[in-house]
Amino acid sequence: MAEENQAKTSAAADASSTPQAASGPGAGPRGAGRPGGGPSNRGKFFRRKKVCKFCTEKIDAIPYRDVRLLQQFVAERGKIVPRRLTGVCTTHQRRLTRAIKQARNIALLPFATRH
Repeated sequence: MAEENQAKTSAAADASSTPQAASGPGAGPRGAGRPGGGPSNRGKFFRRKKVCKFCTEKIDAIPYRDVRLLQQFVAERGKIVPRRLTGVCTTHQRRLTRAIKQARNIALLPFATRH
């Protein structure tokens, strides 16, 4: 009888040690990684670190009259493009913003596009 109890307890322990099928967004036939599943995309795309254009060209003062230069940092709709997209450093982004606002005030650059 003791042998039967031991067999039952070992069978119950084996059943509890096997992982149960998890339910949720990460579980299923696709795998439990990202919500979409599938292999990770590590190493497929290499994004180069953006370098400040003004630092590399050693431009200290950003002229508000240079419309061609300023238009590179203004989106189609008239918004100033953020640092994380252009790669400009903090100090030059502040100077750039000031120059764009000055150019807008004297009508060299538009505030917004016509729609």
